[in-house]
Amino acid sequence: MRDLLFPRRMWRPRGELRGSYDVVIVGGGVQGLAIAYYLAKEHGITNTAVIEKSYIGSGGSGRNTAIIRSNYRTPEAASFYQASLELYEGLSAELGFNVLFTQRGVLTLAHSERAMITMTERASVNRHLGIDTRIVGLDEIAELCPQLDLSRRKTWPVIGAMWHPRGGIIRHDAVVWAYARAADRLGVEIHQGTEVTSMRRENGRVAGVETSRGEIACGSVISAVAGWSSGVCALAGVRLPITTHILQAFVTEPLRRFLDPTVVSSQTRIYIHQTTRGELVAGTEVEPYTTYNGIGTLNFLETASDAMLELFPQLRHVNILRTWTGLCDITPDYSPIVGETEVENFLVSAGWGTYGFKATPIVAKALAEQLATGRTNPLVAPFRLERFEDDLLVSETASASMSH
Repeated sequence: MRDLLFPRRMWRPRGELRGSYDVVIVGGGVQGLAIAYYLAKEHGITNTAVIEKSYIGSGGSGRNTAIIRSNYRTPEAASFYQASLELYEGLSAELGFNVLFTQRGVLTLAHSERAMITMTERASVNRHLGIDTRIVGLDEIAELCPQLDLSRRKTWPVIGAMWHPRGGIIRHDAVVWAYARAADRLGVEIHQGTEVTSMRRENGRVAGVETSRGEIACGSVISAVAGWSSGVCALAGVRLPITTHILQAFVTEPLRRFLDPTVVSSQTRIYIHQTTRGELVAGTEVEPYTTYNGIGTLNFLETASDAMLELFPQLRHVNILRTWTGLCDITPDYSPIVGETEVENFLVSAGWGTYGFKATPIVAKALAEQLATGRTNPLVAPFRLERFEDDLLVSETASASMSH
């Protein structure tokens, strides 16, 4: 009957919270919605509530630059993100909704011999794992991206690059909507405008989640709240080795088709791609100071604009339309924290920095599997919280120098 009453709605409006759920997922971003979807689809767990204090996709899911890639340096990360990329390639068909994944490649520029050595190492790791990544010279760079200024009389002349053809861009809001619609149709409840204010623990477990709309008894709780991970996990008595920083980006006025690949330059601190609507999206690395303040800075606009014009001087008269910031939770080794915590029924997906969106399909499947079966997917096993005690860090700083 509800489907007949709301035939054109992406997902059904929900009324009051029930008194208990098998699973409560804190965070209505893309990861929280995807976890709920895979719990229902692959494990038959539908008595699930996704709790979001604002509207779905209002956090990091709607404040990223939507780049999908797998050309990481460590075998652990490269394998993980390759599995995620492959799931993204089939996501529109699986969810029955076009997420507009456009694979136009990622071109990472080198401006020094040291940068070329690092990229060669990354490409070697990728090729060993069957990931399509290779080093290219100036002639091929000119073919892949003829708009780039490759002249030698520059502050940072390009001397080579790493080419990752299966990388691309996606519509982040479309991914959020697709997972929300699919989860809702499997019986998952999505409650927006509902803030988690505390958690009640009994015998080493979370027994209840207190929200702005009342308390919920729960079987298990998953935190998937990106930059708010430290605060939410503290409610369950879990401390995380995380600092929170802001990432800034801007978007220009729409242009005719100008740029095919995503272009990254670590040394000039810029990455740029053109959306399907024609805007150029540009960002740099996370700000070095810790903050929850979401106000953009003039320093970012000056630095990012200078770096963009270093690569594409023909854009000097293009107007910037708007800027935005997002919260990034960063661990000491720049790799995520996924899975169980010392609280028995409290799982976490955190510490993604700027990589959480591109990780969504595989981490959601893995967490759903872990909660439903108790088994840990080998792809996420290296990212367990205990690695910081065991001194088994997964250092991804070589490919994390740029925040995308």
